Amino acid sequence: MKQNDTAPSDFIREIIKEDISTNKYDGKVLTRFPPEPNGYLHIGHAKSICLNFGIAEEFGGLCNIRFDDTNPIKEEIEYVESIKDDIRWLGYDWDNRLFFASDYFEQLYEYAIKLIKKGVAFVDDLNAEEIKEHRGTFTEPGKASQYRNRPIEENLELFERMRAGEFADGSRVLRAKIDMSSGNLNMRDPVMYRILHQPHHRTGNKWCIYPMYDFAHGQSDSIEGITQSICTLEFQDHRPLYDWFLDELEIFHPQQIEFARLNISYTLLSKRKLLRLVQEGYVSGWNDPRMPTLSGMRRRGYTPEAIRDFCNRIGVAKNNSIVDIALLEHSVRQDLNKRAPRVMGILDPLKVVIINYPEDRIEEMDAVNNPEDSSMGTRKVPFSRVLYIERDDFREQPPKKYYRLAPGREVRLRYAYFITCVDVIKDEKTGEILELHCTYDPETRGGDAPDGRKVKSTLHWVSAPHAIDAEVRLYDRLFITPNPDNTEEGKDYFSNLNPNSLKVLNDCKVETSLKNAKPGDIYQFERQGYFSVDIDSDDAKIKFNRTVALRDTWAKINKAMQKEKKST
Repeated sequence: MKQNDTAPSDFIREIIKEDISTNKYDGKVLTRFPPEPNGYLHIGHAKSICLNFGIAEEFGGLCNIRFDDTNPIKEEIEYVESIKDDIRWLGYDWDNRLFFASDYFEQLYEYAIKLIKKGVAFVDDLNAEEIKEHRGTFTEPGKASQYRNRPIEENLELFERMRAGEFADGSRVLRAKIDMSSGNLNMRDPVMYRILHQPHHRTGNKWCIYPMYDFAHGQSDSIEGITQSICTLEFQDHRPLYDWFLDELEIFHPQQIEFARLNISYTLLSKRKLLRLVQEGYVSGWNDPRMPTLSGMRRRGYTPEAIRDFCNRIGVAKNNSIVDIALLEHSVRQDLNKRAPRVMGILDPLKVVIINYPEDRIEEMDAVNNPEDSSMGTRKVPFSRVLYIERDDFREQPPKKYYRLAPGREVRLRYAYFITCVDVIKDEKTGEILELHCTYDPETRGGDAPDGRKVKSTLHWVSAPHAIDAEVRLYDRLFITPNPDNTEEGKDYFSNLNPNSLKVLNDCKVETSLKNAKPGDIYQFERQGYFSVDIDSDDAKIKFNRTVALRDTWAKINKAMQKEKKST
């Protein structure tokens, strides 16, 4: 057992410790991550991935990947490949333990035959609507199907004919015969197989009957020898059915353990709802940087280390709750602060002409690549007579406590000189500020003034002749409310979409060191935030996605929480 004193602790790990101490599964730990290939993985799946792989690693066990590909109508190879890529990107691998529920279709069919022969499964001619009507409610028992007591031989014959393709979709199903008066609706003769004349992405047209999740999942766990089948809380009421199938089949019996799924503020983690966003054009695709998908977060600049840290911070609980998205952003910011090179980028350029600086002079200033990591060294940044600064870093009539550049005011240029604004050039018709004229103090290069005078602000800048044109996408939260599903009567979550979730800036300028930046590279634009080079950058213009701003909302929230805790 590889677990150590620094490993996380939670109720699932305590269960596994007990299983190991009692030699329940001969001391083995074998978990699995069972995605459905009907969409892209999102941050909620990351929690399950980190939990299943993390537990396997901590206890010296293994973790399988098994695609739950039992519904060919919604499944695609594209999703299979994307899921594999995302898991690897998170830092996990399954070696040769990649499985599909479709690998077991023949074995599952034989299991169904066994249950029919035991008299605990039957072919039902009721359609889906009739089965629903017969099911009953939480307060009223269900009504048994008129076909429930068919002879075993007739059930076997009909089930074989279902497999042979003799019946139309929806005309018959195979159901378990359990208890129509059970307080658990999942035990009221659940459907095990349905007819779908639909080609499968792996088995082609070999099958026209497909097992339901509740039948396929537990038996697939058993076939693989899974010891702990870890799933989210919505499957808690399905556990008696999970156990019933395994007990009736008298096969290896894994233990199902449920934990609270991940819910994040300002975010939806329903694949069905995310699919609508994609299909109806509210986002550009599954990898849109506003999406909570792992591919979207990856494109935005989130790192696997940050996501794993976030999953570790939120822990594992038995009750559902909503995690503040600020905590996820905090994990991203903490990770990028250590690894992202610092550069200077101007999002809204305002030209500055240093009138007493020689026109033909170019200097190279020494700039620190990352103050958090001295091994990243320094770089040379060109400085010239004409620069760009942020338009917001100048006020012609500065408000109180505004310490940046203003007429007659002196500020520091990062890594360079003190400058003073001496003139403001405007468009005669519109009054728009076109450029600033400033003077510089040559005695202040890279440091303080020799006479000891101080300035209250340091600005970032880019040399105009050396600037690289860039496009910057500023992303905000996709929804305007913490709970997007909470809407006015008659409306759905689309009404809570944030109309300002994306702002594109086309005239940005970045320093020349970024000329060889590649898609996926991540930088901190000083004083601006963290930015990732987008996959659609080209030779004409480099394109950046803002990963996260510099302001750490979670740090403030956490500080306030700690202060309140101490006061009570």
